[in-house]
Amino acid sequence: MTDSTLTAAERLDIDARYRALERDYLASNHRRKIDVISRAFRMAARCHAGQRRRNGEPLITHPLEVARIVSSELGLGSNSISGALLHEVLRSGRTTVEEIRLAFGDTIADIVDNLERISGGIFSAEAEEEADRFRSLLLSMNADIRVVIIKMADRIHNMRDLTAIQPEKQQRIAREALYVYAPLAERLGLYSLKREFEERAFACIKPEEQAEIARMTAGSEQERMAIIRAVRAPLEMRLRELGYDFEIKARVKSPYSIWRKMQKKNISFGDVYDVYALRVIFEAPGDDPEAEADDCAVIAEAVTALFEEHPGRRRDWARHPKANGYRATHLTVKAPTGQWVEVQIRSQRMDEIAELGYAAHWKYKTGMIGTDSAEFEQLMTRVKDTLAAPSPTAIDFLTTVKLNLFSPDIYVLTPKGDVITLPSGSTVRDMAYAIHSDMGRGCLAGQIGRKLVGPDHPLQSGDCVKIIFRNATVKKRKPKKNEPE
Repeated sequence: MTDSTLTAAERLDIDARYRALERDYLASNHRRKIDVISRAFRMAARCHAGQRRRNGEPLITHPLEVARIVSSELGLGSNSISGALLHEVLRSGRTTVEEIRLAFGDTIADIVDNLERISGGIFSAEAEEEADRFRSLLLSMNADIRVVIIKMADRIHNMRDLTAIQPEKQQRIAREALYVYAPLAERLGLYSLKREFEERAFACIKPEEQAEIARMTAGSEQERMAIIRAVRAPLEMRLRELGYDFEIKARVKSPYSIWRKMQKKNISFGDVYDVYALRVIFEAPGDDPEAEADDCAVIAEAVTALFEEHPGRRRDWARHPKANGYRATHLTVKAPTGQWVEVQIRSQRMDEIAELGYAAHWKYKTGMIGTDSAEFEQLMTRVKDTLAAPSPTAIDFLTTVKLNLFSPDIYVLTPKGDVITLPSGSTVRDMAYAIHSDMGRGCLAGQIGRKLVGPDHPLQSGDCVKIIFRNATVKKRKPKKNEPE
């Protein structure tokens, strides 16, 4: 490095960070294109020479850490790593897109150019400006999904060290993380990134509420772990009898998820029954989704043979995956101590995809991401539809984006006009179960407008759905007060 403003200790630190990046990349299953990464690092170091972050660190440390997140945490390859290293060089005024194109080719140059286009914040006091920024974000997704993933890596590194951000920008960055990047990470199946965005943003925006929920969670841990043990011990014994190679983990609901449920349902902390849950992760030979779904069903029946199941709360995402690729079976059972406990059942492969989403199973061919999964195509179709939708005003466009693409829930209607709130990616069968468990079990199809669709048809906000089912008792049953008919 030729930056004369660096101390000897800073030079050693920067060199150590770069060597760690190289080790991360060489340990992956990508082609060994280390030369392009090395050249990208040298250009970034030259462009950022003499520049420092607000906390006093050399600016080059930021793109190095973003590149490490892209490589080691998200599993992307040399083009994405190089784009991450170069993602702020255009702002330095010491190079141009044309120079990057000559040095690295079209792919990396286009990634860097698109990253510069979305370099500003999304939120703005002016609706027109905010709409333009959302359009730029969606256009980048449409052009190359890697651009948005690198941008999320950039934002998560900002969130990990807010001291390097000006105080007046910290709240804005936290709000964007919570309301834009966390939902977007969820759409891409990047659940580990989603959780980190939410927790770090929550701690920044509502520090007192975050601290109080963390305190209550810690205070009730001993009692709740006793409940978990009462379910875990007999379940472990039964799964060993069935011959499964498995592990059972206790999952702690995050403070933000607890707070959000308390707000949404207007309940107290003590009424959030799934603060703790059990996650059963089993080894499955081969790579057969149907066989894995069958194993999930066998384990689910083993659970319900031991404990009473909560009616209407089973979700078979193992056989009917969410739109972002998430697969697992969820059910809720009553512990011997009388409390309800959520049990999540996944294969090892399902668990990896649950943490990294598409990054766990994207294919890489000649440096380009393979986008041949149906779920990915569905997401890109929604992006294209959002961009193409008529939007005479900025407010209309923002509403379309926030409700149809970023909203974590969808809102569907019964023929009588009752609104049913469901998780994004829910199907006709999920809606049937939300109305009544018997209706869910007997669901044959759904009718949306004049179109007849299957029980596994994914729903979108605004759909008016008539459930077609076989169960005369449900049809004749008089609904209880405040229950959808």
